[in-house]
Amino acid sequence: MLVDRFRLTDRVAVVTGAGRGIGAACARALAEFGADVVLTARTESQLREVAAAVERLGRRALVVPGDVSDLSTIPALVDATVAEFGRLDVVVNNAGGSMPQPFLDTSVKAFEGAFHFNVTTAFALTQAATPHLLEHGHGAVVNISSVMGRVRDRGFAAYGTAKAALAHLTRLLAADLAPRVRVNAIAVGSVATSALELVLTNDALRTEMVDKTPLKRLGEPEDIALAALYLASDAAGFVTGKVWEVDGGIEAANLGLGLPDL
Repeated sequence: MLVDRFRLTDRVAVVTGAGRGIGAACARALAEFGADVVLTARTESQLREVAAAVERLGRRALVVPGDVSDLSTIPALVDATVAEFGRLDVVVNNAGGSMPQPFLDTSVKAFEGAFHFNVTTAFALTQAATPHLLEHGHGAVVNISSVMGRVRDRGFAAYGTAKAALAHLTRLLAADLAPRVRVNAIAVGSVATSALELVLTNDALRTEMVDKTPLKRLGEPEDIALAALYLASDAAGFVTGKVWEVDGGIEAANLGLGLPDL
């Protein structure tokens, strides 16, 4: 059955930024299709809620609180995964983000911080996980990038550059790890998570974003989770080095920040 290619039965996935939003949705989707899931983020209480949801789906969950931007935590995360489950098959590099700022207000520290949080963390975790991803023949990495890595708007010099770098890191790692480990990314559009709290609570801003999105709605975390499930599974067994655009069809930023000319 073709549906069996989506199944991840008894595989083990690590999801970063798994306490809420896209990360939590990815963890639930992978568990629903058979994976045991290792959950990491900074807020343990949120991780416990996601772990409970995973367990209600009949799969095991391991909670490893931590901040992946502290690179010293990453080997311990991988070691805890293998100690608990004996294997590691899937990595979802979801942790990331950066607030938009006017160009002249964006410090070098903030610029480098955005790169570290969105790119270096994904590089470091993928590198630490790779010896285990190679073992069982189903290794897959899914990086969560952004539409702002390919479109332009004022205020996104740090975040957009970092997400563009993550997209190209995906292509480069796919070459490094082929043919035994697949590496893909998702370029996420406007998704209704806490990161868009200001928009979600402002009717005018929300209407602007929806009106400028061809599919006339904001994304839901499950839209991204379904793409991650596909890319993590054998259904995408002939897919590597690709950046999947899950963005409602937008070809330009759909919410102007209103930053004036310099």
